Amino acid sequence: MQAPLETTARSIVERLQQAGFTALYAGGCVRDRLRGVPPHDFDVATNAQPEQVQALFRHTVAVGAHFGVVCVLEDGQQIEVAAFRDDGIYLDGRRPESVAFSTPERDSQRRDFTVNGLFYDPIKEELIDYVGGQRDLEAKILRAIGNPSERFGEDRLRMLRAVRFAALLGFEIECETWRAVIEHAGKIHEVSAERIREELVKIFLSPQRLRGFDLLNESGLLREILPELEALKGCEQPPQFHPEGDVFVHTRLMLSLLPEQVSLPLVLSVLFHDIGKPPTFTYDPAEGRIRFSGHDKVGADMTERLMTRLHFSRREIDATVEAVACHMVFKDVQSMRVAKLKRFMARPHFGDEMELHRVDCAGSKGDLSNYDFLKAKQAEFASEPLIPPPLVSGSDLIALGLRPGPRFKEILEAVQSRQLEGALHEREEALKWIKSEILKP
Repeated sequence: MQAPLETTARSIVERLQQAGFTALYAGGCVRDRLRGVPPHDFDVATNAQPEQVQALFRHTVAVGAHFGVVCVLEDGQQIEVAAFRDDGIYLDGRRPESVAFSTPERDSQRRDFTVNGLFYDPIKEELIDYVGGQRDLEAKILRAIGNPSERFGEDRLRMLRAVRFAALLGFEIECETWRAVIEHAGKIHEVSAERIREELVKIFLSPQRLRGFDLLNESGLLREILPELEALKGCEQPPQFHPEGDVFVHTRLMLSLLPEQVSLPLVLSVLFHDIGKPPTFTYDPAEGRIRFSGHDKVGADMTERLMTRLHFSRREIDATVEAVACHMVFKDVQSMRVAKLKRFMARPHFGDEMELHRVDCAGSKGDLSNYDFLKAKQAEFASEPLIPPPLVSGSDLIALGLRPGPRFKEILEAVQSRQLEGALHEREEALKWIKSEILKP
């Protein structure tokens, strides 16, 4: 039984063919169908020009008229319908200066990798392969179509796409294609920060993120895009706490210990939590001791600059920066007073920070005592909100004759601390405490 998305795509192909046009599934949806993986989207390629597509379908949006791309809206689904085309010269390492409508065979030659250059006719149930994509798919090889250097010269982002597809599909990158990635890695800066960021996000949110990380590293792309991670190489750590090796080895090991499904701030905080170590590295020869004083705060500042450079959202930046800034606080949790501990645990991204702490410990000496302590506290505190509604408000303080000012915050926080620690339970009890302890003559 077909999924609704494929049913809609097939009906669009059928209507185009009935109108006398060639129409085929194209690209990734063909690749995924052959792999037995349900495609997450369907692209249709046709010799119908944009205005002819728009004339056939009632609801359309011209999303790339210059490139012959029209989005057809049918049955609550969106299907991109693109004209077969030839691309002109690329001057900006991103898009062609001109396009010309063409044939399926010519269209396949302009695509990036052979496994993405396949067509399929769902009406005739016929695979159309002009580039050897089926052979490479069966062999699990990622190969650029034609000359790899030319493909990467046309669009530098294809180097990152090579890493992503190889990681996510579990394919080997063909040697000439790989050589071209390494050769052109330094030119990835020609690509906009937004496009680079989107590829990195897809790589690091994937369960195959470790392979993606390794390919980024081995190709030189990691050095170009995230020099802060490159600087971790050779940054030695105290062996009594980090027997696994330098900071780069530690970070990679942590990445390998994450569960398959992660949030973006979690995986980024794993990558960036120790980027403050190289600039804070000191060695005391008298004690024979390596230190990284303040690396958490330095790393948080570096993380903010790095993520701003790649145009992450403010929400993503704030969550990641806080995790980096707070990751060393976990060593003190067993000595915290109850009120401070509850406030620490009540922060909005504490779950991700707990997981960061877990893999940080597991990726070093393996001491999970603070993690186990916090898990036990989560169970202990589970019966009521960590931060319950306040017993008193600013209005109550005014009614007691206090004037609004900075002292209000101190008094309200003091009341809340006693509430969190179980010393105060009711409003009247809290007001009585304020009168006796704060307003006493």
